[in-house]
Amino acid sequence: MPRLIVIKGTDEGKQHELTEAVVGVGRDSSNILRVSDTEVSRRHAEFRQTPDGYRVVDVGSANGTFVNNQAVKDVLLQPGDHVQVGQTTLVYSAGRSDTVPVADLAERISMISKHDLELGSAIVKTIGEAEGSRILAKPDHTAGPWLKNALANLSVMYEAIQAVSHILDVNQLLERIMELILRSIPADRGFIMLRNSDTGQFEPQAARWREGIAQDKFEVSRTVMDYVLTEKQGILVSDAAQDERFSAGQSIMRFGIREVICVPMKGRHETLGVMYLDTRSTPRELVEQGHVTGGKLNEDHLALAIAIGHQAALAVEETRYHQALVQAERLAAIGQTIAALSHHIKNILQGLRSGSDILRMGLTDKNETFLHQGWKMIEKNQARIYEMVMDMLSFSKEREPAVEETDLNALVRDVVEMLSGRANELGAKLEARVEPTLPRVQIDPEGIHRALLNIVGNALDAVEGRPNPTVAIATLLESDSAWVRILIVDNGCGIPAEKLPDLFKPFVSTKGSRGTGLGLAVSRKILREHGGDITAQSQPGKQTKFILRLPAKSPLVADHGNTPSDGQGSTVE
Repeated sequence: MPRLIVIKGTDEGKQHELTEAVVGVGRDSSNILRVSDTEVSRRHAEFRQTPDGYRVVDVGSANGTFVNNQAVKDVLLQPGDHVQVGQTTLVYSAGRSDTVPVADLAERISMISKHDLELGSAIVKTIGEAEGSRILAKPDHTAGPWLKNALANLSVMYEAIQAVSHILDVNQLLERIMELILRSIPADRGFIMLRNSDTGQFEPQAARWREGIAQDKFEVSRTVMDYVLTEKQGILVSDAAQDERFSAGQSIMRFGIREVICVPMKGRHETLGVMYLDTRSTPRELVEQGHVTGGKLNEDHLALAIAIGHQAALAVEETRYHQALVQAERLAAIGQTIAALSHHIKNILQGLRSGSDILRMGLTDKNETFLHQGWKMIEKNQARIYEMVMDMLSFSKEREPAVEETDLNALVRDVVEMLSGRANELGAKLEARVEPTLPRVQIDPEGIHRALLNIVGNALDAVEGRPNPTVAIATLLESDSAWVRILIVDNGCGIPAEKLPDLFKPFVSTKGSRGTGLGLAVSRKILREHGGDITAQSQPGKQTKFILRLPAKSPLVADHGNTPSDGQGSTVE
């Protein structure tokens, strides 16, 4: 099945199987393949199915569509092509719809008893399992004009490498390998068996029949497989009908198998499986062609099979390694998250327990002062639980801002009003200096309000205990009128330079037990969902400034070719 795999960008790892005639890609929810990249247009490009495969067509995007770093308007995709839209890169992987499900392969492949075949006398040629890497490394040293020509061409190996690079599913990878093999070697059928790492048994993973060959049960000689695995050699077996070594009761003739190539799939350190290819004849063909010597398969085909088998084994190793690495990273991330959350939850629970103890004392002694103190502590920690849960939801959930025309100055004043009580408790000065001519902007007011509450709240925490504590908020319009800024400046103790690069990472906090470490990460996520960003500047011991930069006209409403730059912002006077 053809598919698109996102290998770079905010949606990295996302995959989409191409089953539709037209697949739109863009930011808008109407697209089948929706990406959250703000440099991608609402309707950026389309993948259109044709008899020759899928074409990618740019549909008037603002920043263009690129295939293998070349700007395109309409181009037929080849397997392994890189398609870039905005900052997102997708890999096109072609597929086949006629593959056999792995669950059915065990029913389609049966092993013939060892006693059905005396193997030694039927072997025409053997080749060591280490020869695959040597043949690939020095194709010019290989005997045989056919093989030299094939390896010099390297088209099959190139496509195999492309499959290795971009197909992360082992079963899909092996199906692709089998397709390439039957394109290059004139076998009628082929399959791959891999060793199950848990049971040690070999299990079928991919099978393919040449077009026009009936997909009936796949009889396989266990004698052949065992010989290959035991002797660590790939073999070419020829079944000449007139050979006295074969009678009507022996397996190869009985099942119409004329020739067999079987090679071990040798990886870097171990043999992962076997690749098996054969040609078949009907009983009539066996009689009619009984006088013919030789067949379709030869020593050059055996050499190519061992080379591809080696490449396939490396591919399986690489894919398994990648899957293990991804799983390890996920487990590590989960562990770090649990550890960080446990720390913050423990602090909140300690605060709740202290408040409950004081409240209990107040109830026992009928002391109104204790009652107020205990309830105040409980309320404060309840608020911390609520804020932490909301931050977790905001950080983990992908959402598109609900954009509307908004008075940014009014929103800033509302935040100042909400936090004025906290400022009064600290004896801090909290003021807003807004640009009176600032036009209405296209933002999600709820999201930006939450980001401002996070950052201004952090600024108030930073000035606690400082002389003349002050937090100032300012709005301004950039000279090109395309961007607006919100500046938040405090005269707190500042942030050390070595901590600035990690400031917006989740679970990184400069407030110790008072913070969850999610506030700034959530705020940056909200700004980036708008197509903007947050930057921070700090002078330790003097002040810290946060710069929130937003497009005046949201790219989620209409496409404008502007992207955020690393503006430094003006200071608040």
